[in-house]
Amino acid sequence: MTVAGLVLAAGSGSRLGQPKALVEIAGVRLVDRAVRVLRDGGCDPVVVVSGAAPFDVAGASVVANPAWATGMGSSLRVGLAVLAGGTARAAVISLVDQPGIPAAVVSRLLAAHADGAIVATATYGGKRRNPVLLDRATWAEVSRLAEGDQGARPYLAAHPDQITGVECDDLGDAADIDTPEDLARARGGADGAAGC
Repeated sequence: MTVAGLVLAAGSGSRLGQPKALVEIAGVRLVDRAVRVLRDGGCDPVVVVSGAAPFDVAGASVVANPAWATGMGSSLRVGLAVLAGGTARAAVISLVDQPGIPAAVVSRLLAAHADGAIVATATYGGKRRNPVLLDRATWAEVSRLAEGDQGARPYLAAHPDQITGVECDDLGDAADIDTPEDLARARGGADGAAGC
């Protein structure tokens, strides 16, 4: 039994002005980096949900979300439906626009699951951020509650007793890329982060 990886990469990047999945930092597309981080962290298989822009990714299966414009919730549902056809016992859900998160964060989430965590979320400064690991037993309800841009948040709010926070301040930066200014900042720090 394995832990799968799921990259949500369907958005158009409206505030950024381009689909985030195809943005390059230090010569590497964000989607390729996100897949590598999950695989290096111990996830197999890895599924990527696309939408606004078509693409292929080495080392992952890409599934299109025809309803991508409705928000992250539909992409999460599509991805979990694909994974439900396999044998993975859990999945690490990551967003394509967080290039400062290294594989060590994923490994730490997998270790928490091996220790019995049903839901494990990376925390930074005491606050829950992505990525998040979801045990297979949660997938049906997570999918049922995922609407609009809410993703797994409604499930987490309904089941706080299941959440194990995994401190990751020492490992990376959870900042996401939403605007051209965010991208400029990420590119400025790419020398140290691109190879994580």
